[in-house]
Amino acid sequence: MNIHEYQAKELLAKFGVPVPAGFAAMSVEEAVAASRQLPGPLYVVKAQIHAGGRGKGKFKELGPDAKGGVRLARTEEEVRAAATDMLGNTLVTIQTGEAGKQVNRLYVTDGVDIAKEFYLALLVDRATGRIAFVASTEGGMDIETVAHDTPEKIHTFAVDPATGFQPHHGRAVANALGLKGDLAKQAASVASKLYDAFLGTDASQIEINPLAITDDGKLLVLDAKVGFDSNAMFRHKDLAGLRDETEEDPAELEASKYDLAYIKLDGDIGCMVNGAGLAMATMDIIKLNGMFPANFLDVGGGASKEKVTAAFKIILADPAVKGILVNIFGGIMKCDIIAEGIVAAAKEVNLSVPLVVRLEGTNVEKGKEILSNSGLAIVPANDLGDAAKKIVAEVQKAA
Repeated sequence: MNIHEYQAKELLAKFGVPVPAGFAAMSVEEAVAASRQLPGPLYVVKAQIHAGGRGKGKFKELGPDAKGGVRLARTEEEVRAAATDMLGNTLVTIQTGEAGKQVNRLYVTDGVDIAKEFYLALLVDRATGRIAFVASTEGGMDIETVAHDTPEKIHTFAVDPATGFQPHHGRAVANALGLKGDLAKQAASVASKLYDAFLGTDASQIEINPLAITDDGKLLVLDAKVGFDSNAMFRHKDLAGLRDETEEDPAELEASKYDLAYIKLDGDIGCMVNGAGLAMATMDIIKLNGMFPANFLDVGGGASKEKVTAAFKIILADPAVKGILVNIFGGIMKCDIIAEGIVAAAKEVNLSVPLVVRLEGTNVEKGKEILSNSGLAIVPANDLGDAAKKIVAEVQKAA
C-alpha cells in the first residue's frame, strides 16, 4: 500500500524525522489558506499522485509549455494560480504512462534554500532478508539513471535484525553521503529515525529524494515516498485509513475486496491460477507460444465458489482480454469448486471469448464433469503446455 507525500512526511515527523512545514489542500482556497500558515516568502506547491517525476511531468489539459506538478510560488496569487492549474487536471509523468493521473490533492510546503541534495532509501533486501540502506550523493536525480551511468556513486548496506540499527550504521550513511562534523551527526540521527519508522510501520519502502542540506546547515527531508507491506495492515488500522483508493486501478481494488492477487498487464490472454509460482509459469508459457498475458490473477489456495466467480468477472471486465486460460492445481483448492465458479461466472457475464481450462489435483474428475456438462464452449486441456497452445490457437482463430 502506498501513500501520498504529505501523508508520508506527517508519518515520518512522528518518528522525529526533520521535514519542512506543510499542509495538504483539496481545493484552491485550501491551498491559499495553507500558504498563509507558512512563514514564506517562498512556497512549494506539489501535486499529490502516486507517481514520481512530478516536477518534469506535463498536464494533459494545459499547453506543452506549462510547468509541471511541482512549482515554486512567492505570493498568494502564485499559489492560487498553481493550484488552479493542477487540481482536477491530469498529470502525465514518466511513471504514470500516457494515461496520467488526475490530481485531486495538493501539498503546500515551506520553501527552503538548498545547499546540497542527497538520495537515501530503506528497502527490504530479499536476498538477505534484512533492511537495506541505499545512499547516494546524487540526490534530486533519477536514481535509475545514476545506477546505470555511475553505479559507484550508490552505496548499499544491510542491517542485521539481531542487532538493529547501531552507531556504525549511522556513520556508514554519513560517510556514503560525504558528510562530516555536525552534518554527519544529523545524517546518523535521520537514518536511525528512518529505521525506526520502517520497523514501526511494517514499511516495504521509504525513499527520501532529496534529503537536503539547507543554507543554515540543517538536514531536511524534502520529498518522501513510503509504501507498506499490505500483508501487515491488520496490525496498523491507523495506516490503513491513509489509503487513497482513487489512486488505485479499479480492477485491482475490486480484487482486494475478495483477497485476490491481481495485477493488470498489457497482453490479451487473461490468466486465472492458484499460486504465484504457477502464475509465473503460466504467463511464461503463454509468451513462449507467441502471445502475452493480460493479467496476473492468483485466487490462492482456499478460494470459495464466490471468490472464483469474482476473479472470473474481474478478468472479463478488461476489454483487452481476447481469451482466458484457467490453470489450477488443486491441493487445498478443490477442482470442483473452481469448476463451479467458472461455470457460474461464465453464465452470469455471457462469456463471449475463448476459454481453455486445465485442472489437476483434488476432485479433478468431478471438476471436469462439471465443465463438460455446463453447456458452455469450454476447451479442456491435459497439461500446461497443451493449455497454452490451445488458448493461443483459439484466440487467433477468433480474431
